[in-house]
Amino acid sequence: MNIVLIGYRGAGKTVVGEKVAQRLAWPLLQLDAMITQCAGCSITEIVEKCGWEYFRDLESQAVAEAAQQDACVIDTGGGVILREQNVRTLKQNGLLFWLKADVDTIIDRIKYDTSRPSLSGNKTFIEEVQEILQQRTPLYQKAQDVTVETAGKTIDRIAGEIIEIYNVWIEKKRHRSKI
Repeated sequence: MNIVLIGYRGAGKTVVGEKVAQRLAWPLLQLDAMITQCAGCSITEIVEKCGWEYFRDLESQAVAEAAQQDACVIDTGGGVILREQNVRTLKQNGLLFWLKADVDTIIDRIKYDTSRPSLSGNKTFIEEVQEILQQRTPLYQKAQDVTVETAGKTIDRIAGEIIEIYNVWIEKKRHRSKI
């Protein structure tokens, strides 16, 4: 069973995923890295050359590949929840943790990140974050098994919460299978 991290960019998926994987001595599968390695170029270049739909197709391929693994931490991209099939695939062998943060926290964390193309075109950075987060929040809520608030918490604390919740969930699952 995998630990799958979902949430908007800047919520902490990558740094928390690294910490959880380190503590559990599990592999970390970063979907965005898998996509860029497969494509041989950055996400910005993929989107500029081929469009968002093509990127989402590559993302779905990466999801299918990662979900076949076991005992891994999967760091997803923020838009992985845009396709229901991705969520269904990840849930087949994973517990989905929605790393949640408020708009101000997200903006503070990603304000200098220029590695991602715009999702909305002509909006300001703050308007884009607010708009996309508002659109995606219901999808994150629907997809998640567990919500973990990340604002104001250390990486160690968030990782500890995830591992504790995961261990309790696995123990309950084992107990149910014995009945």
